[in-house]
Amino acid sequence: MIVPNKCIITLLMLLVALSAGCQKKGQEATKGDGHDHAAEAKVEYTCPMHPFIVKDKPGACPICNMNLVKKVEGGKADAKELEKLSQVALSTTQMVMANVAVQAAEFKPLTKEISATGIVSYDQRRQAKVTAWVAGRIDRLFVNAVGDYVSKGKPVAELYSPDLVSAQQEYLLALRSRDRLKDSPIASISQGGQGLVASARQRLLLLGVKEEQIAGLEKAGQPNIKLPVYTPLSGVVIEKIALEGQYVNMGDPLFTIADLSTVWVEAEVYENEFSFVKVGQPVEVMSAGWPGKTFAGRVAMVYPFLDPKTRTIKARIELSNPGLKLKPDMFVNALIKVPLGSSVVVPATAVMDTGTRQMIWVQVKEGTFEPREVKAGARISDQVQILSGLAQGEIIATSGAYLIDSESQLRGGSTQDHSQHGAAPGAKGEPQKPAAPGKKNDMNMDDMKM
Repeated sequence: MIVPNKCIITLLMLLVALSAGCQKKGQEATKGDGHDHAAEAKVEYTCPMHPFIVKDKPGACPICNMNLVKKVEGGKADAKELEKLSQVALSTTQMVMANVAVQAAEFKPLTKEISATGIVSYDQRRQAKVTAWVAGRIDRLFVNAVGDYVSKGKPVAELYSPDLVSAQQEYLLALRSRDRLKDSPIASISQGGQGLVASARQRLLLLGVKEEQIAGLEKAGQPNIKLPVYTPLSGVVIEKIALEGQYVNMGDPLFTIADLSTVWVEAEVYENEFSFVKVGQPVEVMSAGWPGKTFAGRVAMVYPFLDPKTRTIKARIELSNPGLKLKPDMFVNALIKVPLGSSVVVPATAVMDTGTRQMIWVQVKEGTFEPREVKAGARISDQVQILSGLAQGEIIATSGAYLIDSESQLRGGSTQDHSQHGAAPGAKGEPQKPAAPGKKNDMNMDDMKM
């Protein structure tokens, strides 16, 4: 059978069209497969110190000249998950090169130590003045120099006073009158003799005569020419005013006595720390004069005013002074220990302070970190108290937090506030200026990914 030419031509055209369509589909499939494999096999290189430097082949960093290391996008985490949760993943190489260390947050008691300088002073409640109770002449002194120790039961001087002799004679006369009038049948006369004795006895007490001296006067039956003068407390003479043969009036000071068995330390605490100081807290006092020795005391008072020159507030520390080792006006160092209770504690290097908030990078899984806003409390040495935002046992980055933050900047999730930074050339809304003809870009940062 003979086929017409027209049918043959039509058949040939259909075959050509079908062949062309299959070839095109094959090319598209091959092209798509090649692109996917290339994306999967693509390896990029970055600088450990400057993570924004990203290149397609190994070499040296144009900034610090360090060898570039392989960068695996996303690490072991899913990219969509990281973007959603503001997480940052680092490869093992990046963590080693940037010295990123992790540690579990601890829960333990904290004690804040406040160091302050102070000066030893007298205990004002243990100071006294020895004064003349009556006018007269100092016939004898038993204390001759400042620094002498005096005892409460021993006299420090002998005083001759005509007024005192007259008062003793009046008391003896009243005693005799009472003895004579006590047998009188008239009640008013017998009671009057007793009243005279009471009045004369009261006058002697007001002149500084002690009960035992009055008893001795009654027993002797004659007045004492010299009256012993006693100190109201035992201690050290810190001021001597009286001299033998000196005439004094009633109330004139003779000596100043201080009991140094207990002393005060006026410690100066800075105004940012005085809120931690409370009455009753234990204090350790150290002195350069006694190296290696610690004196135990307690806070007795926090003064209600501040020194405008030094910006400090004084805390009065009361402590015993065995052997009188601490001398008034001696410089000492005071260590006040303030218990803060138990709380979550992290190293100070783990906390990033942006000025308005504190951030910590928490490891959610191996190599993956997320920022966590926390409320920081007191800092003790190289540790920081965390009041809220972090739980015990959570793994945190204790060093290298700034590298993690810089990696977060590349993803647009930085904890830092860069709103005040100037826009980089070529940023959106600002056209990039072309390089001048003939000039070479020495840093070769054209392939840098920001």
